[in-house]
Amino acid sequence: MAARAGVDHAKVVQMAAKLADSTHTQREEPFMTLSTPKVTKTRRRLPLSIIITAALWVLMTLAIFPLSQGTLPFQLKLFDDKGTPFLGRILTFEGSLLLALAIMGLAYLVTLRRPVPDMAARAPAVAVARAETLGMVGYAIVAQIAGVFLGHAVSGYAISLHMPGTLYGLSGPYTPQAAIIWAIYNFVVYAVLPFAYFRWRGYSLEQLSLRSNNLRADIVLILIVLVVEATVELLSISTVIFSLSGRQLLLGVSLTFVLNFFGTVLPIMIFIYCILLPRYLKLTNSVALTIILGGLTYAVLHVGDSWTNYSSLTNGLLSVIIVLIQYFGPGMVKSVLTLRTGNAWVHVWAYHAIAPHVLIDTPTVVEIFHIH
Repeated sequence: MAARAGVDHAKVVQMAAKLADSTHTQREEPFMTLSTPKVTKTRRRLPLSIIITAALWVLMTLAIFPLSQGTLPFQLKLFDDKGTPFLGRILTFEGSLLLALAIMGLAYLVTLRRPVPDMAARAPAVAVARAETLGMVGYAIVAQIAGVFLGHAVSGYAISLHMPGTLYGLSGPYTPQAAIIWAIYNFVVYAVLPFAYFRWRGYSLEQLSLRSNNLRADIVLILIVLVVEATVELLSISTVIFSLSGRQLLLGVSLTFVLNFFGTVLPIMIFIYCILLPRYLKLTNSVALTIILGGLTYAVLHVGDSWTNYSSLTNGLLSVIIVLIQYFGPGMVKSVLTLRTGNAWVHVWAYHAIAPHVLIDTPTVVEIFHIH
């Protein structure tokens, strides 16, 4: 009996050892069991909005060639003075998007460890956000049309969100009085009235993205982007500002800053990045689409720039295409800087007021105001 008990005991020990070994194997290789589902890695796909935008960009670029027949119907002093050929001009326009994408990547890199603010929470409920957005779009259409009539009444150019001569230089006469009217109109129509209306509706400065939640981080981002953007602009666009006299620099820089700050910088900031951007995010629930819409809105508000030509259907189509290609990228950069920081002032100092306007446009303002 004792021997039999010993044999039984040995069998029990062997069975226990096999069971433990089996359990250990299952823990090491869970994918071999029938009860554990097979884990597969899924690839992250590009948002549909990015794919559609890229496709439209390619189509617009290709459309330039049959529409233009090798000649653009625009007087662009910057290119004319340099004798830039047709393809060189197209590559310059296209390059603005590549530079914008690089700046966007830089902004993401600098803010990688920074908590991203909930911009959608700054917008009202979806129904209210939709009504406010549509109201702003309608208001912008009326403002643009009124700017066309007022601009041609005081000068030969429509009032757009860029003063005539911006970036490319003046190709015709423009008076100091017209420049001042341009700045006042844009400041009142696109900044003062919308800001006053939304403050009256009860929106706080934080809801309008006008407060910083991390001033030190904002300053670091501003300085990095400003240095990179200013360097690229001086190397690729113009260094004429360095040929000005001391008096021209002192008066020209000050006047250029003030005119553009009130005529385009504040209006763009308030209208698009303080008011519309959080509502785009609320309505779309997509950061990618919000960035795209911010870029598109910025471009559309410049369809009346002084160099555009709407004398025919073909010229009009080319004008719209080049405006979109030229300004869509910078508009997206401003969207990214605002979304990543929650502070609309960041793009003002990093990517608008100083570079490009002071750096590139000071010689044009010196010319307009006859500063010697």
